[in-house]
Amino acid sequence: MKTQSILFFPTLLLVLAGCGEAQKQTEAEPARELPVYDAETFYDSTQIFAADEYGWSLDDQKLFISSNKSGIINVYQIDAATGDAAALTQSSDNANFLSSGFPDDGRIIFTADVGGNELTHVYVREESGEIVDITPGENLKADFAGWHDDKQHFFIISNEREPSAFDVYKISIDGYDQELMFENDGQWTVSGGSSDGKQLALIRQNSSADNDLYLLDLEAENTEPKLLTPNEVNVRHTVFTFTPDNSKMVYGTNEHSEFTQAWTYDLATGETAPLIEADWDVVFVSYSDSGRYRVSGVNADARTEITIYDQENDANVELPDLNGSPANIRFNRSETKFSLFLTTDTSPRDLYVVDMKSGNSNRLTSNLNPAIDESVLVNTEVVRYQSFDGLEIPGILYRPQGATQANPAPALIWVHGGPGGQSRTGYSAMIQHIVNHGYSVLAANNRGSSGYGKTFFHMDDKKHGEVDLDDIVYAKQYMADLPWVDEHRIGIIEWRYRRLPRVRG
Repeated sequence: MKTQSILFFPTLLLVLAGCGEAQKQTEAEPARELPVYDAETFYDSTQIFAADEYGWSLDDQKLFISSNKSGIINVYQIDAATGDAAALTQSSDNANFLSSGFPDDGRIIFTADVGGNELTHVYVREESGEIVDITPGENLKADFAGWHDDKQHFFIISNEREPSAFDVYKISIDGYDQELMFENDGQWTVSGGSSDGKQLALIRQNSSADNDLYLLDLEAENTEPKLLTPNEVNVRHTVFTFTPDNSKMVYGTNEHSEFTQAWTYDLATGETAPLIEADWDVVFVSYSDSGRYRVSGVNADARTEITIYDQENDANVELPDLNGSPANIRFNRSETKFSLFLTTDTSPRDLYVVDMKSGNSNRLTSNLNPAIDESVLVNTEVVRYQSFDGLEIPGILYRPQGATQANPAPALIWVHGGPGGQSRTGYSAMIQHIVNHGYSVLAANNRGSSGYGKTFFHMDDKKHGEVDLDDIVYAKQYMADLPWVDEHRIGIIEWRYRRLPRVRG
């Protein structure tokens, strides 16, 4: 449930302290008569979510996704050539989020809670269509956690034994028998594991700026997790994956850079080495099922940039220019094609299939509400402005169509949630609705926001409501200096979360 508060300050005057001259922009095209849509129309677009693993059918003809096209999130199979969709679950009340197909048959795994209680169970849809709850019980929460190498088992995490701790179980595909692999004493966050079921990656949180990464050998006599990241300074780690041969763990760390980089830990020698270094945060690393392709994503100035590296040929796969932020790369079983989700500023994420030999892409969905003329919506611009102390603050700027010096638009400074958080490019139903009604919007990423390095992230520590608020105040001055903004009508909009919905994909 999201609520928003809008506060307008039509006569707010600020004294500019050390701000450089704001960016001037060229005049827009002459205004044209634009349709204006209500909020319901913007929010009535379709949402889709990807499988965690095995997102393609065995014959490479179908894709598995979750979608709310019926009004409730259900699991669908999509024809990879035509985009035709068929529902595999038919819930009319509880959201069903796809987790994975089965490696060698037509079953699927999905999760669902009851009435929004967030106590998700893990379900299997049999090939007959029968739905089986493989984690039955009261007041438990469970989730899918990946496949075993033998493809005869998969892993789940569950707090069935102890509500305050998530244990790890191995599940047989025949009969869904459970084997407890790791009993959590409550101090660990389970962050990943090797696909052979021998190693478990654990994180212990020390503060918002510091955590420690451990590795537990599930076959060793010594059952104590091994600390991998001893240090005397604040460092944040995350676990991305294990290499396909399970010889190394791939993890993220900001120990060596302002940004999170991908490193490897050799399980045999204990040696660490950089794998992917960038001037932005590496946000994920994964591998195709054969291990040939490595997929990585970088949060590059509030946009997602994806690289597919062909390890066999030591070269990056050339991706089609789709003019948006791609995500959720899923290879078909023969690894001749892959699917992806693409989000643009003017459209929510859609499903595409890319042929790896030709590089051609095929768009399978159009999820923007068809009642909306997409040409009416606006593209974003990543901008920067100076705050009270000269620090450059990044932001995402929306300029309404028809806003000119002769016809200046009122403006709103958008404040994202937190702590941390980041406003990013891509489709926002709420902001596009506001812009469609004639407002310019600057989504300011004040100090303390994620995505701009650890120094920037911690600049508002113990100063919340002070320096970060000043960054928002100075955003007003930036907007006032734009020739197509009405400097006397600038307000603030804050997005407040009462409850965060579970979102997959």
